[in-house]
Amino acid sequence: MSAAISGSAVYPVELQRQVDAYLEGIRFSSESATARLEEAMRHSLLAGGKRIRPVLALATSEALGRAPEDVLPFAAAIEMIHTYSLIHDDLPAMDDDALRRGKPTCHVVYGEDVAILAGDGLFAEALRLALTEQQGPPMGIIAAARALTAAAGVDGMVGGQYLDVTAQGASDAAGLRRLHELKTGRLIAASVECVVLLCGASGPATIGLGRFAAELGVVFQIVDDILDVTGDDDELGKPSGTDERHGRRTYVSEYGLERARELARESHAEARAALTGAGGSTERLEQIADYILTRQT
Repeated sequence: MSAAISGSAVYPVELQRQVDAYLEGIRFSSESATARLEEAMRHSLLAGGKRIRPVLALATSEALGRAPEDVLPFAAAIEMIHTYSLIHDDLPAMDDDALRRGKPTCHVVYGEDVAILAGDGLFAEALRLALTEQQGPPMGIIAAARALTAAAGVDGMVGGQYLDVTAQGASDAAGLRRLHELKTGRLIAASVECVVLLCGASGPATIGLGRFAAELGVVFQIVDDILDVTGDDDELGKPSGTDERHGRRTYVSEYGLERARELARESHAEARAALTGAGGSTERLEQIADYILTRQT
């Protein structure tokens, strides 16, 4: 880890607060009969966390010369899709975890059936929010929605999850990276890509932003793998050792703890370097990258 970012990195908490306030104001149920379903959805959506994906979206808007709040509906939609994936990941058929973000998981509180529906509801409501509340040129909104659903689908997050739970991916280092590019990286990258599409940006700057987002997803996953080994439940807000319990391949199981840390630093350097060609105000994007790296213990 370089001296410049040793210790606790600064995180753009003001953007996080904007996201939290916006999410708090979202309502889903229009009748009392489905109020408990909304309660289950909000239980997971408002459980906390750093909101890295929507904060990335707001910071990208700023880097492109737009006000961060201009993309809040789409940023919230990305967080809703991420939350739906967490609800389903925690189910007994998947990771079978009882704790998420320091709180009981959705299925523990509301039952597996309601938890599944809560995840389904968040995905559908995310698309509704993005398509009805986001302002901007219609073609930009449609392009961003297409990119978001692709990142969440079989060629993205869900496909990566399938490779993970079935051990269908290639067993070499490239296969491990590809698995995590899909499972984690695609939605993180979409947090930047969708804003580029919404803003109608083009040119060399967008190439730099795309490279940054892709590499940042790798940093995030490597550090997540490290924390699954080195962190404790209170710090993580979820059970540690999940990957080992399920026998899944991780950067730590593949390379060992110290080499995984080196790989995280290398990917972080690549992400930061990509921003040099992006232009604009990238300070907050740099802060997010530094924070993600320094999560490791």
